[in-house]
Amino acid sequence: MPAVAVVGMQWGDEGKGKVIDLLSESAGHIARAQGGNNAGHTVVVSDKEYRFHLLPSGILYPHTKCYIGGGTVIDLKSLLGELGTLRRYGIDFKNRLFISPYAHVIFPYHRLLDELSETVHSIGTTKRGIGPCYIDKAARVGLRIADLIHQDTFADKLAKTLHLKNRELVKMYGQPPLDIEDVLTEYRTYAAEILPFIAPVEEMLYRASQNGEKILYEGAQGSLLDVTFGTYPYVTSSCTIAGGIPSGLGVGPANINRVVGVAKAYTTRVGNGPFATELSHDEIQFFPDHIAAREIGVTTGRKRRLGWFDVPMLRHSIHLNGADSLAIMKLDILDELDELKICVGYQIGSQKIRNFPATIEELAAVQPIYETLDGWKSSIGAIRSYGALPRAARAYVRRIEELCEVDISLISVGPRRDQTLWLDRFFGEELK
Repeated sequence: MPAVAVVGMQWGDEGKGKVIDLLSESAGHIARAQGGNNAGHTVVVSDKEYRFHLLPSGILYPHTKCYIGGGTVIDLKSLLGELGTLRRYGIDFKNRLFISPYAHVIFPYHRLLDELSETVHSIGTTKRGIGPCYIDKAARVGLRIADLIHQDTFADKLAKTLHLKNRELVKMYGQPPLDIEDVLTEYRTYAAEILPFIAPVEEMLYRASQNGEKILYEGAQGSLLDVTFGTYPYVTSSCTIAGGIPSGLGVGPANINRVVGVAKAYTTRVGNGPFATELSHDEIQFFPDHIAAREIGVTTGRKRRLGWFDVPMLRHSIHLNGADSLAIMKLDILDELDELKICVGYQIGSQKIRNFPATIEELAAVQPIYETLDGWKSSIGAIRSYGALPRAARAYVRRIEELCEVDISLISVGPRRDQTLWLDRFFGEELK
C-alpha cells in the first residue's frame, strides 16, 4: 500500500470512516485534503463509537501520523472539541497530528452568513460556514492558519475582512455587526492552543512519499457533491473527487497509486436535490427505520433520504475518480428485504439516457430502469467470509460488480472493524 486514496462514490455518508480506519492499521500516514467539519466519519471499535468531523479517522491507531491539509477549512472550536474527546478517551496524539498553515479558518461570520443564506436559497447545507469560507478563499479575502498564528499582523487582516462582512450582515440581512474585539479574543485563544500542531505538511508528505512509506489519503463528502462534477448547485464547496487530493495536500498526482471508491449497498442523500432512485412511501416501509439503519447524519442529525443502488451514478463516479476497486458498505441493512432493486439505466419517456445528467433538471426528469433480485432474508452481521454469505447476497454483490465493471475489494456487514469481509483476490496484502 504505497499510497491509496479513499473517496466517496455517492452523496457522502458512504462509510469512508470505517474504510479509512481499517486501512490505517497498515498505513503510516493519513491525510485529509478538503472540506471541513461538514464531514462526519464514524468508527466503531470494541462497541465504542468515535465520530470525527475534521480529524483523520486513522488517529485512533497510535503508530499513525495524521495531517489536515491546506485545502481544508478549519473550524477551530470544532477541532479543539474533537481533540478534547480524544483526551477523555485516553488517546495520545502528541507529535502525531499536523496542520498545514495554508488551511483557511472559519470565523463566526462564515457560520452566520451560511445560515442566513439558507433562508434565501436553501440547498440543504450543514450551516457550518464551509461555503462562505471557501468563497472568501476564492475572493482572496480569507484568513489562513498562517495568518492566525502571526499575531503582529492578524488583528489588522481580521479588521479589514470583518469590515466587509459586517457591511454584508447589516445591509443584506439586517443583522447587527460583529465586534472585532470579541472575535480577536476568541481566536487568539485558539491560536495558542493549536500552535503545537502547525507543521509543513506538504514537505512531510513529500518526504514520506519519497521514502516509500505507506500513505492513506482520506476523502470527505462524496463525488456527487463535488463543486464541479456533482449535482450542482446541490453540492459542497470543494473538490471531493480523487483529483482534489493532490491540490488540497500539495502532493503530485503521480503519488497516488490506487483509488478505492466507497459506496453503500443502496443509496442515500442528505439535503435537497433530485434523487432518481429514492424509495417511494410504500418501499421505505420495508427498510429498517433510520435509527436501526444508522441513517441519521453524524454532522446534522438529519434523517437521510434512502434509495436503491444506482449504477449509472456509480459508473459516473468511477470514471471521475479513476477508481480501481469498490468497498461496498452496509450490506447488512438489506437483510430483511424480500427483493432488491438495482437501477441499471435511466430513461426520459421512451428515450434511454446514455450519460449521467449534467443538470438537476434532467436528473429530476429521469425514470430509473430497474432489475429486481431476490433478498436473502437472514442476518449476515456475524458472517466473516464472503463464501459464507447467503447465495442471494453473493448474487447481489456480484451483479453490482458486473454492472459497475470494477472489482469489489471489501464488503461491510456491520459497523465494527471485525464486521468486514476482505475479498483478497482484489485487495490482497498490498492494501489490507
